[in-house]
This record gives sequence, structure tokens and C-alpha cells, in this order.
Amino acid sequence: MPIPEFVARLRDHVGRDLLWLPGVAAVVLRPSPVDGTDEVLLVQRADTLAWTVVTGILDPVEEPAVGAVREVLEETGLTVRPLRIVGVYSDPTLQVVRYPDGNVWHYVSVCFECAVQGGELTTCDETLALAYVSPTRLPATLLPNHRIRIRDARSRRPAAFIR
Repeated sequence: MPIPEFVARLRDHVGRDLLWLPGVAAVVLRPSPVDGTDEVLLVQRADTLAWTVVTGILDPVEEPAVGAVREVLEETGLTVRPLRIVGVYSDPTLQVVRYPDGNVWHYVSVCFECAVQGGELTTCDETLALAYVSPTRLPATLLPNHRIRIRDARSRRPAAFIR
């Protein structure tokens, strides 16, 4: 996944030390056409081949809900409406990522449950595949923190999780 220009400039100034990045995630749920139970939209990332919910880094001065809508459109071709905040995720054991290039990021992500408003599923340069999947059949390569977000979204708890 290409890093936004402003992040590359930030790294030019501070090196590879641990940095926080504000992120967003979107859990897009729909009823299964077979039995009506939840299915979740997953994307297979081009950079790692892992399956995830839609995620991304906020642009400067971008509001989290706007960023989530933008990321879903960019990565899937779908337009969505945020329904609620599922949670805010910052647990360092799950949210600190060390990359092969030596960069270390601590993502602090606001996760939204989103409903599809329109569009057509379409991959982009960041996604190899898109699929609606039953939560009982999640791929082995789904990141652990994304399993938690899906579980939290499906709980339909009105209050946001803080994790």
C-alpha cells in the first residue's frame, strides 16, 4: 500500500522511530443472501496478501467518518454511510506494526460500522480481491485486530468499545 506523501515527508524528518498515525476502519456488514445472517466485506491487501476490513490513514484535517467513507470508496468502489462508531483501537500489542523497511507505526484507529449506499465492487492498486464472508468462515490470514473489530461490530453494542 503506498504511503501518503505527508507521511513520507514526516519520516524524512524523524527517521524510523515509533510514530502514531491516526487511522480509520470500516466494517461493512450485509445480510447473507442465503440465510440472512451477517456477512462482512473483506479486502485482500496487495502489499501483504492478508485479508482485512477496509482501513486507511486519515489525511491531514480529515474527519474520521469522512476518511472511512473515502477509504471504502478507494479500496472497494462502494459508497457507504457510517452508522455508528464501533470503537477506538490503540492497544499496542495489536496496533504497533514494524515493517521490513524499519519503520514502526502505532495506529490509533476509529472503526465505523458502515452501510452500502451504492457503487459496484471494484479492486484497486491496494486490493487484490474483495469478498463478503460469513464471520464463521473468516480467512486464516485475517489480522487478529480485525477479527476483534468484526466481533465488536456484530455485537451491535450502542456504546463504542475502547481497546
